[in-house]
Amino acid sequence: MIILPAIDMIAGQPVRLVQGNYEEKTVVASSVIETARHFEKDGAKWIHMVDLDGAKAGHPVNDALIAEVASETGLLVEAGGGIRSMEDIECYLSKGVKRIILGTAAINDELFLRQALCAYGDAIAIGMDCKNGYACADGWLSTSSLYYLDFAKRLASMGVKNIIFTDISKDGTLKGPNFEMLRNLCEAVDVDITASGGVKDIEDIKELARMGLYGAIAGKAIYHGSLDLAEAIKVVA
Repeated sequence: MIILPAIDMIAGQPVRLVQGNYEEKTVVASSVIETARHFEKDGAKWIHMVDLDGAKAGHPVNDALIAEVASETGLLVEAGGGIRSMEDIECYLSKGVKRIILGTAAINDELFLRQALCAYGDAIAIGMDCKNGYACADGWLSTSSLYYLDFAKRLASMGVKNIIFTDISKDGTLKGPNFEMLRNLCEAVDVDITASGGVKDIEDIKELARMGLYGAIAGKAIYHGSLDLAEAIKVVA
């Protein structure tokens, strides 16, 4: 299992939200690039970056910072937030981003999703952000009628190979991931599953690894100090 430290961005700053609430924003570091370099020094190979401004706006906003991390560090970058067109994808990939996360677009525009999968295959991941079991869009501000297991099966049938799952009620709470929903996902579809949201400590990382997940994303726990990134990477190596 790979560990992906997370940087979420608002107005060019690394921030953390609680349960997706933009009003409960906490700035967690002074610099995006220096934070990424610190993660790299701790042994991270991948980094998970989300443009929260872009997710709300419907187009990339903090893309220059994401591109800077891709070009100025040795980290493999997966990026999401406001990516709604083939041009957005192509722009990120041309700047060194390795994996593109589609969320709202995967819910609202099946034609675009199919085009992206056809053109870029494994470079496309789907961010499945759920509230009460249903997928959310527009920076978690709107809830769809797509039940997460049905949505996952549909995505798998379209050729999606990577799903990043977040239970919004757990995100930023340090109360642990939703292990039950993650287990259900693993049983329902044969794709790479990355757990995101709620990771609090090394025991959560160990449990996710035992479940055979592809990856685990950690943000607040690292910034809060309840999870040592270097230790987590060694535990799952």
